[in-house]
Amino acid sequence: MNIALPVLGGLGLFLYGMNLMGTGLEKATGERLKRLIEILTNNRVMGVIVGALVTMVIQSSSGTTVMVIGFVNAGIMTLSQAVGVIMGANIGTTITAQLIAFNLTDFAPIAVAIGVAIWLVASRKRLKHIAEILIGFGILFIGMDMMGSGLKPLADNPVFTNIIVSLRDPFLGILVGLGLTTIIQSSSASIGLLQALAGQGLVDINIAFPILFGDNIGTTTTAMISSIGANKTAKRAAFIHFLFNVIGTIVFMTVLRAPIEAIVLRISPGNIQRQIANAHTLFNLINVIIQLPFANLLVKAAIKLVPGEEEVAEEVGLKFLDLRIIETPSIALGQVAKEILRMGKIVEENLSKSAEAFRTRSEEMTKEVFAQEQVINRIEKEIVEYLVKLSNAPMTDEQHTQMNVFINVVNDLERIGDHADNIAELTLEVIEDNLPFSDEAMSEFENIFSKSRQVFLKTLESLRDVDFDKAREVQRLEDEIDSLVVEYRNNHIDRLNKHLCQPSSGVIFLDILSNLERVSDHSSNISLYVLDKLKRQG
Repeated sequence: MNIALPVLGGLGLFLYGMNLMGTGLEKATGERLKRLIEILTNNRVMGVIVGALVTMVIQSSSGTTVMVIGFVNAGIMTLSQAVGVIMGANIGTTITAQLIAFNLTDFAPIAVAIGVAIWLVASRKRLKHIAEILIGFGILFIGMDMMGSGLKPLADNPVFTNIIVSLRDPFLGILVGLGLTTIIQSSSASIGLLQALAGQGLVDINIAFPILFGDNIGTTTTAMISSIGANKTAKRAAFIHFLFNVIGTIVFMTVLRAPIEAIVLRISPGNIQRQIANAHTLFNLINVIIQLPFANLLVKAAIKLVPGEEEVAEEVGLKFLDLRIIETPSIALGQVAKEILRMGKIVEENLSKSAEAFRTRSEEMTKEVFAQEQVINRIEKEIVEYLVKLSNAPMTDEQHTQMNVFINVVNDLERIGDHADNIAELTLEVIEDNLPFSDEAMSEFENIFSKSRQVFLKTLESLRDVDFDKAREVQRLEDEIDSLVVEYRNNHIDRLNKHLCQPSSGVIFLDILSNLERVSDHSSNISLYVLDKLKRQG
């Protein structure tokens, strides 16, 4: 127990510190992180760079790969793009081992003290995020020190030393590294434990090498597990990660181990922790250089291993969202914004379809409107459910505010969809009772529908671009529509008095006016959220 408790406690602190540091980094760089993902192209070298940078921020190659699987599953990233990001994630994860090798244990309490002090007195969010980074950094090294202290007595334990000697068998070392990383679900933590053992003189570079290779294979299990239940393309992304690390291990064990070991010993003689960190970095860096030109072959191999046609995302459900992305809230919120704009486009199409049904008195088209309304309702429900789950992730106050705004926007979009549905139902009454409308009434309908559609489209543009001018234009158009509704109601009453319009037709006409007015009202609500966001940013 004298050994187990410090080691387990230290490992727990290490994992917590790494997670806290990653969360602080992510909050501090949230918008930049989102933009990194958005610049992804089919350029695999750029994918490698993005994957490395994102992993350095979130402090988890498994987290990056799981996020990539979420993107692929949602249909917003291709396998070709995923390959580069997955390779880059392997490079990014080496930063933790490099940090550990600096052996900054003496500074860990100071980092925690400064971090807590900043957290307690700072009012600015950015300073609080920096405080989280410092606290996480300090806790990580305190955990490393605890692990090292707990492992120290093992140097005099003959049973343990015999086990360590047996690890000189490279295949056994690979299995140990694979098993340890699979259990801990973090290659950084298992390598940190290996560095702690090395720091106590319990392992040398010959023993550490195969364990490092096993760690790199073990980290793929998280992605493999995450791909269960995903589509075939996402499963292929997980297999690419697995194949990449297995092939790299085979190449290094058979060809490159001796030269790389010689380079590591020359670069950092006498410092086993630095040797492990450098070996980890060189393995992943050289592995990318070797395999990147053959990325297409990895894709083809994954397709062979997971046969079948690629699945197309179901149009009636969510397209841009996946639960795996929730681990990175800044990116998840960016994807929610895309899903909301997609929902807005569907609503606009249904609104136009309801107007066309009224013009042409098409019963078939009204049925299409009713069917599409069900799709809109489903998307609204699923987006809100996704946002509720996202609310449990660590987010900044600004991100929480943005999430609440998104819920309100989705509700307004759904209500606009309801008004399109209402117009279709009124059209059915017109068809069933064969109600006539005067040319003047139809002209007024065309004008106010055109204005309502224009204000809704302008609203979606202001939301997409976070554009102050467009949001202000929505407010002006909404006032114009309110005035038109009053004018057209008075015109309708005048036509009724002159017996130019049937009362039944008049009731329908007034209801359509009211629905189109409500479309502009909800559009106005959305534009106000945009104006409020810009005001807070200013």
